[in-house]
Amino acid sequence: MTSLTGRRLGGTHAQIRNAAGWFKVAAYITGVFLLLLVVEMTAKYGFGVELVAGGTLFDGSSNALGFVPVDGYTGGFNITLAIQIAHGWMYVLYLLCDFRLWMLMRWKFTRLLFIALGGVVPFLSFYVEAKIHAEVQQEIESNPAAVQRY
Repeated sequence: MTSLTGRRLGGTHAQIRNAAGWFKVAAYITGVFLLLLVVEMTAKYGFGVELVAGGTLFDGSSNALGFVPVDGYTGGFNITLAIQIAHGWMYVLYLLCDFRLWMLMRWKFTRLLFIALGGVVPFLSFYVEAKIHAEVQQEIESNPAAVQRY
């Protein structure tokens, strides 16, 4: 890794630590929802079932909670769809946290793209978070006299 002495950060250490904290939370939540999404998509497209709470099956029996055939029920709460929507919104939050940290750290654009991939490749968000957190800590420690903007 190159020397970071004299590097000018885009914010104070407190701002960067705050951004890194939000990024960490967003990375873990997005990673968990992505893993849930993989399980749900495997069930839906691999086995033709969705996770549904409540509703009535087409044979007339009621459903409490379980995997039911796609289009084989009426009513109820489609948990598969809820996980898809939740992951989508959490990924947006992840990208916002990613962008904020990237701006404060003044990294290259390719770093932003690498971090953004963490929310779409299973298990990658956990690796990216650990790597980025370590780099942020190292850069803050390497620049103890970073100019405060305010």
